[in-house]
Amino acid sequence: MKRRVVITGVGAVTPVGNTATDFWQSLITGKSGVRRVTQVDPDKFPSKIAAEVKNFNPTVYMNPKAARRSDKFVHFAIAGAKMAVDDCKIDLSTIDPFRFGVMIGSGIGGLRVTEEQHQVLFEKGPSRISPFMIPMLICNIAAGMVAIEFKLKGPNTCTVTACASGANAIGDAFRVVQRGEADMMIAGGSESCITDLGLGGFSAMKALSLRNDNPEAASRPFDKTRDGFVMGEGCGLLVLEDLESALKRGASIYGEMAGYGMTCDAYHITAPDPAGTSAAECMLRAINDAGLKPDEITYINAHGTSTQLNDSLETKAIKLALGEKAAKKVMISSSKSMTGHLLGAAGGVEAIACAFAIKEDIIPPTINYEYPDPECDLDYTPNEARKVVVNATLSNSLGFGGHNATLVMIKYVA
Repeated sequence: MKRRVVITGVGAVTPVGNTATDFWQSLITGKSGVRRVTQVDPDKFPSKIAAEVKNFNPTVYMNPKAARRSDKFVHFAIAGAKMAVDDCKIDLSTIDPFRFGVMIGSGIGGLRVTEEQHQVLFEKGPSRISPFMIPMLICNIAAGMVAIEFKLKGPNTCTVTACASGANAIGDAFRVVQRGEADMMIAGGSESCITDLGLGGFSAMKALSLRNDNPEAASRPFDKTRDGFVMGEGCGLLVLEDLESALKRGASIYGEMAGYGMTCDAYHITAPDPAGTSAAECMLRAINDAGLKPDEITYINAHGTSTQLNDSLETKAIKLALGEKAAKKVMISSSKSMTGHLLGAAGGVEAIACAFAIKEDIIPPTINYEYPDPECDLDYTPNEARKVVVNATLSNSLGFGGHNATLVMIKYVA
């Protein structure tokens, strides 16, 4: 028999707030985190804007030596994990460490370290490469270091599915707890690749917004004038817990993780399948897994990247999955209108947005929505949050390579 799984803790580091609560308050008040980029020289690039994490000090969460020997995406992960564990109010000395695991996804990992060490190789030769280079750059090191920090010896892995990485990590961790292989899991995504190579690579693809003169309005999902996504960075982690364990210790519950679906477009290395059938099937699998009907979904946190292809495709897929009538009624929004696109961390922070939406009964808006697109004709909760009862949420993450992942959360009912 499948066990019920609930969310008992959240932790986030984002361009609009360095705690989950601050992140959520920024979302519901429509605050953009997009500014002129500061981590690289913006004048070298056609896109000169990004959604950077601000005023973050890793030594608040880890000792300075460990911080020097790890990449920024690991700093975010350690911080997010500490906040999530604090939030769930677990006494780690009372648990079996083999029953608590970690799954943290990252699409790219330590890109900054790769660039820096290549420069060392180029200028000083291979003997000067850091002995910490490999463990600093590999994607799985965030999950490994979080486990080391908390002495968690349960299931531990890393998903690398581009922009679906964080959502896949949460879905896979959900399955682990469901099956009884662990009682608790820290799960989500972490990413930080606003670097010369990262910004240059996405610029070369012509994937980024060029609205440099008005950064806060650059990320505009589903708007007719959208011209590309905005690079973001950060981390979003949740504590998933077996319901019986949570009730036994009197834990506060955000909501229940109820469904998970994943498919592949099998179409193109970067472009989504314009037919939308694989993305729709992914949503339907998650809805069916949750034991719901399509018209029971209250809110969809869309992948909503602000690119021409994604937003029209996702709209079509929602219609295919829910049916025209339910699709017209469901409330949709894109957190990326405020946070930019956190790549492998996007699914993590967007799952946190869904957890808060269920807990607080508020739908966050899609900001910068000004000009309706005939191909995007659903309710995107434009510009202002809505206070409504939120019983069930669906969150989409669609990654390069055709990876699709969907998570369904519901309001917890005993």
